[in-house]
Amino acid sequence: MEGENLVYTLDEALSAMRFGKFQVLVLIYAGLGWFSEAMEIMILSFVGPAVKSKWNLSSGEESLLTTVVFAGMLVGAYSWGLISDNWGRRKSFFLISIVTSGAGLLSAFSPNYTSLVMSRCLVGVGLGGGPVFLSWFLEFVPVSYRGTWMVVFSAFWTAGTIFEASLAWIVMTKLNWRWLLALSSIPSFALLLFYGLAPESPRYLCMKGRTIDALRILEKISLINRAKLPPGMLVSDKKTTGQNEESSLLSQDTLPPSAIRKMITKFKSAFSSFFMLFSPKLIRTTLLLWVLFFANAFSYYGVVLLTSKLSSKESKCGSTILHSGNSKDNSLYVNVFITSLAELPGLLLPAIIVDIIGRKLSMAIMFILACVLLLPLAFHQSAVITTVLLFGVRVCATGTITVASFYAPEIYPTSMRTTGTGVASSVGRIGGMVCPLVAVALVSACHLSAAVILFEVVFVLAIASTLLLPFETRGQQLRDNVDVLDS
Repeated sequence: MEGENLVYTLDEALSAMRFGKFQVLVLIYAGLGWFSEAMEIMILSFVGPAVKSKWNLSSGEESLLTTVVFAGMLVGAYSWGLISDNWGRRKSFFLISIVTSGAGLLSAFSPNYTSLVMSRCLVGVGLGGGPVFLSWFLEFVPVSYRGTWMVVFSAFWTAGTIFEASLAWIVMTKLNWRWLLALSSIPSFALLLFYGLAPESPRYLCMKGRTIDALRILEKISLINRAKLPPGMLVSDKKTTGQNEESSLLSQDTLPPSAIRKMITKFKSAFSSFFMLFSPKLIRTTLLLWVLFFANAFSYYGVVLLTSKLSSKESKCGSTILHSGNSKDNSLYVNVFITSLAELPGLLLPAIIVDIIGRKLSMAIMFILACVLLLPLAFHQSAVITTVLLFGVRVCATGTITVASFYAPEIYPTSMRTTGTGVASSVGRIGGMVCPLVAVALVSACHLSAAVILFEVVFVLAIASTLLLPFETRGQQLRDNVDVLDS
């Protein structure tokens, strides 16, 4: 019995030290990453219409400015996940910050439409790193605090959307879209500036067998939090099956070492985390999660872009228009700002229910509410009622995307956490790409009822996929390997 007390796991260490000042610093850095992503996404509501007017673009060319960002995010989310799971979270942060800040600033100086499309696509690649920031923060949080603090983390997204709507309201009415793009890239530069202060995830280090490095970080946490580590020695709580078993087999080199063989081994090891997503224990979860993320992105960005489209002076679809004659140029900024405030109750709702009824049921309930609130928009409504209904739908969409964003990394083990979450996020980006080309295009053509029906179908698919997910993660410790997952 005494021998057993001489060792402790990472979860036991984090629980003993509680959530303190160190985690707050981690929260601020990771949150800044999400704040930056939210700003760059919200900017799509303002830059598209402004550039269309300035350069006389077609509706298809305007939509492409949004689509290429999501296309970049699709590539980025998958790529950063693989890099993070194989070479570390910190290295991902450095590369993500360089790509996002550099491309964001360059886009402000775009001389023509083609260069703007290319630079915004690169911004999207950088923005695909959002799941890495989320997973990194999650790995520092003790299990008993996880639900509450992951919702707090999501507040940075909300703050980013509201801040961008406010910034656009000020900048676009006094300056122009180039200034908005330049100012919106500042948070990404801040990530690069404070990169040296970001520690590597101790859970990632333990998974890689680097327990001494993990212990150094745990000692820093104990010092800053003024809490003691458990007595004994830190041990890596891994069981050599699943990906670790596969990685160990890949690393066995019975032949004389050669540069080519080493490259092949590294290549296979890097992609093993992706192939494990389709292992017997995870394939059902992976596919259902993809449907969930697709529906989440489609509905969330659909509401954002729908608000922008209905606020446009060019809209000629009758009484459903949010724009009114006396609101002049401010109508877009006012309506987007109002619906952006829906993010606040959209955070409060899951914060109240997620640790009481669980992740799955929370998402299902909010999707059902979104269905009910959206349905009246299939018929002509007044500007006020339309705004109120869009506000309510965005509350629910924010809530579901908040819960899904930390449910995914809770499901996947450490060895594939950012890969699994990144790939799911990539599928979500497809939803973001399709939405402006399909749903918003229907609204532009005055087929609002058809657009609403399409959203309702997507919501029903989301409800079904959520209820069919096999794992509930409420109160469960994070897993390090596939073999410890249980239904």
